[in-house]
Amino acid sequence: MRATVPTAPAELARPPKAGLQRSPTPPNGPGYGTPAPGEGYALTIAHHVLSSFTFENEHDRHDVELAVGLVAAKRASLAGRGPIPGDVKVAMHLFGLEASTISHVQCAPFSGVAHSYVAQRRFVDAVSAEQLVPGPTPH
Repeated sequence: MRATVPTAPAELARPPKAGLQRSPTPPNGPGYGTPAPGEGYALTIAHHVLSSFTFENEHDRHDVELAVGLVAAKRASLAGRGPIPGDVKVAMHLFGLEASTISHVQCAPFSGVAHSYVAQRRFVDAVSAEQLVPGPTPH
């Protein structure tokens, strides 16, 4: 008799892998964020909008761009859509970043955000849905 190699059961008949199983309701609360399609695009928009701004200390630029992009992504996710330039404008207005020159004092709340995921989550969680979307919140 000839030796054969047993084949694995078909993917459809195989029980789901433990790491791939998902909860019927996604987790929520502090630190979990608010998922939306194409959230990363908010970072691109924030970079583009803030590229025309002058920073008193240029090393503050990355922290501010990332923080504004993250808050813009949160606003877009509350509306259940991808980010748009209006989301970045609202985030900038929320933090008082309307002048074309941004001082080091204005950058203080963003300090270190670009270098710590925990700081990013805390920063975004500190901004309430009511601050981003006036009126009744969608979630």
